[in-house]
Amino acid sequence: MSDDTDETTGGGDATLADLRTVADYQFGAGAGAALFPDDDLTVRRSTSGRPRQVLADEGRIVSYGTDGRFTLGVEGGVRLVESLSAPSNRVTVGEESEPFVRDGKNAFAKFVRAVDPAVRPGDEVAVVTPEDDVVGVGRAELSADAMADFETGMAVFVRNGAGER
Repeated sequence: MSDDTDETTGGGDATLADLRTVADYQFGAGAGAALFPDDDLTVRRSTSGRPRQVLADEGRIVSYGTDGRFTLGVEGGVRLVESLSAPSNRVTVGEESEPFVRDGKNAFAKFVRAVDPAVRPGDEVAVVTPEDDVVGVGRAELSADAMADFETGMAVFVRNGAGER
């Protein structure tokens, strides 16, 4: 028996408004509408009714942790990048690192070309190419300043690579 239940939701659902509020707080104004537009989304819930994952036909948008924060799926990263102006929630890597991140390997500080100056360790970010194509999503391990200054060390723990998307 599964721990999850599925629910398809539209724009008028109170849960959708709550999820948008959390996204705006975590990623910045406008992120909630970008991640959860007024189309049909599937919300997977725990047996207690708490949202666990939000899915679209294109893939997982976010998972909702017990700490009240989202972890991005590749589709969520794409939606953020398409709707929020650069460099918001982004870490840009060079071409030498791109194939590795696409395969789900971590991004290292040595290969970071640009980063949102507001990024702190623990923030969810999209890893992008200089052309702003999403190659992966994950958790920042360093601050923006450290990513820019360090020649060694992991900059982003990549949770999901975008593959050949």
